[in-house]
Amino acid sequence: REQRALLAAGMPHRAITAAEDETFHPQILLVMLEPVSNFLLAEQYAADRTAATWTLALRDALAGLNVTVMQGTSDEATALRRHIETDFLAHHSPDLFHGQQEVSKGTSLHLARQVKQAEGRVVAAQGRLDAARAAERAYEAQSPRPCGRPPAFAARIEDAVAAVVQAEADHAQAQTRQTDARDVVRELGTLYHPYDLAHGQAQPVERIAQRFADVWARLQQLADAADLPTRARERLAKAERLTIQFLATITFFFATVQAKVEALNLSPALEHALLTQVIPALYLERVAARSTHAEPRHRLRALSRQLLEPLGQPDHPFNALPATERARLEQVAGDCADLFQRSSSAVEGRNGQLSLHHHGRHRLSDQKLAALTAVHNFHIRRADGTTAAERFFGHAHAALFTLVLQRMPLPPPPARRRPRPPKPLSLLPVAA
Repeated sequence: REQRALLAAGMPHRAITAAEDETFHPQILLVMLEPVSNFLLAEQYAADRTAATWTLALRDALAGLNVTVMQGTSDEATALRRHIETDFLAHHSPDLFHGQQEVSKGTSLHLARQVKQAEGRVVAAQGRLDAARAAERAYEAQSPRPCGRPPAFAARIEDAVAAVVQAEADHAQAQTRQTDARDVVRELGTLYHPYDLAHGQAQPVERIAQRFADVWARLQQLADAADLPTRARERLAKAERLTIQFLATITFFFATVQAKVEALNLSPALEHALLTQVIPALYLERVAARSTHAEPRHRLRALSRQLLEPLGQPDHPFNALPATERARLEQVAGDCADLFQRSSSAVEGRNGQLSLHHHGRHRLSDQKLAALTAVHNFHIRRADGTTAAERFFGHAHAALFTLVLQRMPLPPPPARRRPRPPKPLSLLPVAA
């Protein structure tokens, strides 16, 4: 608390995003986090999770901090949306993962079952074909052959072959539908970006809306082809309803970025470079850092360098600026790139860590929870050597372990070992 107060005193004003979610131990635990710095704003138990409770908790967490909540990222819970949009008058950005999860829940189990059933039909058809051929070989091997007309083995084998071919075709179609559903889930993650990941250019809202429409049309065709049940189609419809919030978030992003850049009062050339080169390049760099595969990570970083390459030319107006001004513009561009938040996964990961602590201790008291929050904010460091508190407040702070050593008393010396009395020999009287 002391370090938080000291850092807040010299903190520049920041407009932040609040990523929020709750977990259960089984008591309700509210978790609020600033996703750019990964700073935990608050972790506290509550009697309920209504909008008023969320608002009170977030206001208490922001007391004394020079910040403004301009956006909230969470699932579509009514209380979370209401407390962000109504109580804080901020924009609510829906969590993309929950939309993808609804699509997966609506398709994965049913399509996997159809693949398994089709595979069973292939095995059964192949078994009938093998049985027909074995019967033909057994008949031919008889000596002497039975009297009368031989069975129609050729027709039976032909029908069995046709059944195998049809079963294999059905199996291939079921696998194709399963693959298409997985591709659609990935496509939702690829298209929902303000900048095109292939060229680094800004995506107009109309283009993103058309790409979403194409995805939902593909899902509808897949649902019809797979004859998905009503419950699965309801999940797909629930995911599709998020499109309006997705497009609203893209609109909010571009409007806010435009306002931030215009507030700098730059020349048209510098403003154009900031909007079309610097901010997209920094955004692509952030997307690359979160990528789990090497190929897209290298490609996005190469595209980011390609966008920034013209700024290195000697005649570019960006190079005529003083170093401090260039650093300020880069800071603003970085803040703009960080503005687009489409996931509350950082909070989900924190909830998982707290669940592990709760499982080991069976109960997290308020004191233990506060200690875990302090360790997260003031002790754990990223690869660049900064803590979440340093990234959030913009200032370094004293090392947590050093402060603990200054506050905690030294442990007492170990007890002196006492000599043990000699053990009497129990067999000595008997021997005597």
